[in-house]
Amino acid sequence: MSGPRHFLDLDQIEGATLRSILDRAVAFKRERSAGERTGAPHSRRLAGKVVAMLFERPSTRTRLSFAVAMHELGGASIVVRPEELQLFRGESIADTARVLSRYVDGIVLRTVRASTLTELARHASIPVINGLTGRTHPCQLMADIMTFEEARGPIAGRVVAWSGDGNNMANTWIHAAARFGFSLRMACPPALPPAAECLVWARGQGADIALTADPAAAVRGADCVVTDAWVSMGQEGEVGARHELLAPYRVDERLMALAKPDALFMHCLPAHRGEEVSAAVIDGPRAVVWDEAENRLHAQKGILVWCLG
Repeated sequence: MSGPRHFLDLDQIEGATLRSILDRAVAFKRERSAGERTGAPHSRRLAGKVVAMLFERPSTRTRLSFAVAMHELGGASIVVRPEELQLFRGESIADTARVLSRYVDGIVLRTVRASTLTELARHASIPVINGLTGRTHPCQLMADIMTFEEARGPIAGRVVAWSGDGNNMANTWIHAAARFGFSLRMACPPALPPAAECLVWARGQGADIALTADPAAAVRGADCVVTDAWVSMGQEGEVGARHELLAPYRVDERLMALAKPDALFMHCLPAHRGEEVSAAVIDGPRAVVWDEAENRLHAQKGILVWCLG
């Protein structure tokens, strides 16, 4: 008997499968748009299914998009905060996984420690979905690929530039470069590089990834420019040092001018105008950040149906 279909990281799922999930997401978006026009009900592919959403950290897009996705697919979701679980009072991750597997059909976990996610998945007999860890954020990346391709066509063969911290989003863009066939140029401070094991894996898959400390070199001629917040949850004590390191990597009009004239700007949000990105860029015509946020809903419908359907 095969095990559950987990959605943990892009490097653990074949590119063809990720593509089929995105194709389904596009279909769900069209269906939703048609339903809004005609009043027809949304697909009920997950009728009777229940997903538990465990959030160690605050969430806007992940929490709401998964909840709406389950509702529109005919299922239900239960959000559980840390103080409401015995897991956060000493019960083991393994025991929590075994108990939840008896109650619900899937688990979405948002956690700082990637090891919590992998241990939960190891002991669960139901699908576990990575709603963000300190290492990666694959659901966001699926929405980002969907957004780029809506605006510019296939991402394969294009150039994506990253400017900023080598954080969980940077690591996931590395995975995506291998799975979706685009070139990735990463500008990160030497003190804040992406995870070495992600780079080793992606390059072993034949991915074209260049790492530099010069944001201008990364962005020049790019089809898409991406950045993220300088201070993530749990790093609040490092604000001053991180701002000093990352100030040269701010995506402003000068840096965007080096990219292709029709280059897109992406950010997973929440954004801090005047820090990692200028207001003129994120509120300008090349930014697709609101499309990214919306597409979390559709991409996650694709993920949920693949895991649970």
